[in-house]
Amino acid sequence: MSLLVVGLSHRSAPVSVLERASLSADAKVKLLHDTLAAEPATEATVLATCNRIELYADVDKFHAGVAELSTLLAQHSGVALEELTPYLYVHYEDRAVHHLFSVACGLDSMVIGEGQILGQIKDALALGQELHSAGRLINDLFQQALRVGKRAHSETGIDRAGQSLVTFGLEQLTAGREPVDAWAAGKRALVIGAGSMSSLAAATLARVGVAEIVVANRTAERADRLVEILVASGTGVGARAVPMASVADELTRVDVVVSCTGATGLVLTGDDVIAAVVGGPAGHSPAPPPPAPRSPAGPGLADAEVVARLVAAAEAGMRLADGGVARTIAPGTDRDGCPVEVPAGDGRAALTGVDASSLELHGTWADQGEAAAQRQPRKGARSQVDAAPVRLALLDLAMPRDIDAAVHRIPGVRLVDIESLAEASADAPMAADVDAVRGIVAEEVAAFGAAQRAAHITPTVVALRAMAAEVVAMEVARLDGRLPDLDERQRAEVTQTVRRVVDKLLHAPTVRVKQLASEPGGAGYAEALRELFDLDPQTVASVSRADAAGQAGQVDQAGQADKADKNDDSGRAS
Repeated sequence: MSLLVVGLSHRSAPVSVLERASLSADAKVKLLHDTLAAEPATEATVLATCNRIELYADVDKFHAGVAELSTLLAQHSGVALEELTPYLYVHYEDRAVHHLFSVACGLDSMVIGEGQILGQIKDALALGQELHSAGRLINDLFQQALRVGKRAHSETGIDRAGQSLVTFGLEQLTAGREPVDAWAAGKRALVIGAGSMSSLAAATLARVGVAEIVVANRTAERADRLVEILVASGTGVGARAVPMASVADELTRVDVVVSCTGATGLVLTGDDVIAAVVGGPAGHSPAPPPPAPRSPAGPGLADAEVVARLVAAAEAGMRLADGGVARTIAPGTDRDGCPVEVPAGDGRAALTGVDASSLELHGTWADQGEAAAQRQPRKGARSQVDAAPVRLALLDLAMPRDIDAAVHRIPGVRLVDIESLAEASADAPMAADVDAVRGIVAEEVAAFGAAQRAAHITPTVVALRAMAAEVVAMEVARLDGRLPDLDERQRAEVTQTVRRVVDKLLHAPTVRVKQLASEPGGAGYAEALRELFDLDPQTVASVSRADAAGQAGQVDQAGQADKADKNDDSGRAS
């Protein structure tokens, strides 16, 4: 076994790098084709989610394999190799197996113990099967990883250590103020996307008690199918499907949005969210929010009236200052805070449109204010907005992101995305069951390594027994020539006796050599066996090829069985 994994994840790279390095479905296919075309790799598959991009391959040269796989990841992700390299990690042989098994158990997930990763591992294996890039090692490895993950969830309480990313995201939307069930009761939700993660989000929203779920997707059939499933779920939730073109209108009617698509650009821009917040629910005039505090000791939060003036000023080609913003939001005294002091009459040049990044509603319209805001950590920037009543809650589970990250600065909007989930989960307590799962992983890694090493010697043992059978056949044929008067019963008895002698002579050595080969460092026993019995290398190779062909047939059958229920949404989280 020469398993090599090269990758990056939320533990090694910032979200901004992961977002840029994300692989589309076509990019994954091309990456695998190019990996197999590379000299060091004989089989490969790729595990790509919002939180990790990992290329697994069976290589014959470690250093050449690392160089080649790293170059291919950079080439197909679009991130320059010199920029990507500091964030890459490399695992080899047993360490690579340990890494994948840990991933399968949820130990390496953003939310410890979440089970969504098992579906993503299954999809990675299915892709390798479909492209015939997964051979014996990759197939055995990923199948075993799925079994290990299921074992961890069934034999331990790892589920108590974490939840699905959807549930965790909804908990973050509540800001810990109330249980998710109480927070969600009676709310209207919009789910953008109809793939596996979006389906999980819709099912979770229905379970926690939202009153209505609207599903928007590029493919109407998939949205309709998800709606049918929700209606038939028995939760009593109302559900309907809408085209993607109706998302902007639906934003004005809903309270919660969950987005997880495979789009490469933004699905919701700052303009979309601003228009929804200003417009309010269709047919209803939004109740005026309480006036923002104007204490000289600290900044107040701009209300919907301020946002409306901003929009009107932008549409009229006016400066933001002409919209009355500088006079509405009291300047603060903290130069490192937000807002900063804004001289009367000062403002930005005319805008052709308003986006969320322009709405630094706490003073960043001034150059000094912008610099101060950039020095603010993201959590600090959100903390002031978190105190405001939430008009629209947004959960972005896509990578690259679906929702403009700057919308969290819009009053009345709360955004939780992959980056903020990473911040929140960093402080999440670890469950005691994690230790038990680590024990399972260590046990399974040892068993997998032993099985692979034992399997490595199997072709040699088969070739040895084939040679022995050939010797028996030759000797029986010679006996027939010397003793032609033997009847069929006598000839059969002699043949069986010779075979029993050969089997008894080979039994102990072959059993023992398999045991020795399963131990670390036992790979040399196969070569010793070939030398001692002068086995033809071509014979051993032919046995290996035949065995691999049988494995490939099993892989193809498994892949066909999975196609019926495979969901190909590329917007995933784990």
